[in-house]
Amino acid sequence: MSTDYLKKILTSRVYDVAIETPLELAPSLSGRLRNQIYFKREDMQSVFSFKLRGAYNKMAHLSAAQLKHGVICASAGNHAQGVALSAKKLGCRAVIVMPTTTPAVKIDAVRARGGEVVLFGDSYSDAYAHALTLEKKLKLSFVHPFDDPDVIAGQGTIAMEILRQHSGPIDAVFVAIGGGGLIAGVATFIKAVRPEIKVIGVQTTDSDAMARSLKAGRRVSLTDVGLFSDGTAVKQVGEETFRLARLYVDEIILVDTDAVCAAIKDVFTDTRSILEPAGALAVAGAKAYVERAANSKKPVRDQTLVAIACGANMNFDRLRFVAERAEVGEAHEAVFAVTIPEERGSFKRFCSLIGPRAVTEFNYRISDQKEAHVFVGLQVANRDEPGKISKQFLKQGFKNIDLTQDELAKLHIRHLVGGKSVLAQNELLYRFEFPERPGALARFLDSLAPNWNISLFHYRSQGGDVGRVLVGLQVPKKEMKSFRDFLASLGYRHWDESDNPAYKLFL
Repeated sequence: MSTDYLKKILTSRVYDVAIETPLELAPSLSGRLRNQIYFKREDMQSVFSFKLRGAYNKMAHLSAAQLKHGVICASAGNHAQGVALSAKKLGCRAVIVMPTTTPAVKIDAVRARGGEVVLFGDSYSDAYAHALTLEKKLKLSFVHPFDDPDVIAGQGTIAMEILRQHSGPIDAVFVAIGGGGLIAGVATFIKAVRPEIKVIGVQTTDSDAMARSLKAGRRVSLTDVGLFSDGTAVKQVGEETFRLARLYVDEIILVDTDAVCAAIKDVFTDTRSILEPAGALAVAGAKAYVERAANSKKPVRDQTLVAIACGANMNFDRLRFVAERAEVGEAHEAVFAVTIPEERGSFKRFCSLIGPRAVTEFNYRISDQKEAHVFVGLQVANRDEPGKISKQFLKQGFKNIDLTQDELAKLHIRHLVGGKSVLAQNELLYRFEFPERPGALARFLDSLAPNWNISLFHYRSQGGDVGRVLVGLQVPKKEMKSFRDFLASLGYRHWDESDNPAYKLFL
């Protein structure tokens, strides 16, 4: 059967619309992982993903009568853009059913290419069922996003290009998996031509239908799927893609949201391009593969690993989440809840313990007469460091909980620390700005001096040149002149927010 697919791939008509994308060395990531890491840049296609290959190849094989009636598909976005572009090229109607959770950038892109968008359901599977209903009602030809031999063959041309572009040894190729069309085509071609190369699939831990199916020996349908990597949010893989994966895929690696965010950052560092979560899955998998080997004391070194960067259709607004979680995914941020005695000087003593270490976030609100709880994020160098920091805090008398892997803390608690306090009497609220550099926050705290009790403190690293801090200070009325003199001598830009209505309502 691989011979049939080999012929289909070699004769695919993808280059009417697709380009041969470059295979680029990632120097920064290669240096860090001590392996040669290459990105197959499918994000550089005109629709910013590989999906137009399979879509066009399928549609180019339809009869004139079928094209005259038009086509329909279900897609989370990238396949939809491929179908819309192909329909425009072939001069036929295209109806696209997309989940309501699809990013606006993908919906707008489909409409801009002439596709008729129908929004339905929360996942690809919901949209797929609705598209099948419309297919019969409107008498259109269905273009499946993955479970079709012509679509699979179109995606397989990526493997053909990789082997042509890199004639030397390749140890493994990493491929994102949603429904399985991409990995089915890639694995089938590679195993037919270069069977020694490992083909490794990558899925998110909350959308792992293929991994579960291969383990069970049958197609498994998930009850629900994670939506962060919307391009791979598929509840059930295809029949044909599952069959080919069982034959040709060596293994599947699962990664979480933080690892995907870190991979997006890695690609940006090397290329200055921003992938969508599904587009960075393969990179996250390659990193996990190397890390797993290192932990097993059989390190992977000096190998050639190819990751297919398969898409770059992401809403700009999602970048703030990606940037925040990338630090955790790269093991560069540790998050703690620390209990400190509610007594003068203890807050500053705790901050001095942090020392020159870069602080990513610092939240504190006075709440109890005996002790206070501080939420703090710190930059770290590796995954072992949070445990060492926790022991250091405890040794100095500060009880703490390591929240680095706590999803509730990372998603919500860090933004909710605060609230009104009956103990915050004679409180003045000020915003401060200071030059942002390592150790700057500690120097700022030193300049405050323990003359007045700190009742509120919030700092969050924004990755800019300026650090911004919100501070509540309990200043008795008789000491106001000393306080004004202190502000004048401080040397930092500051604003009095004591009458701010948001402060009065919430803090």
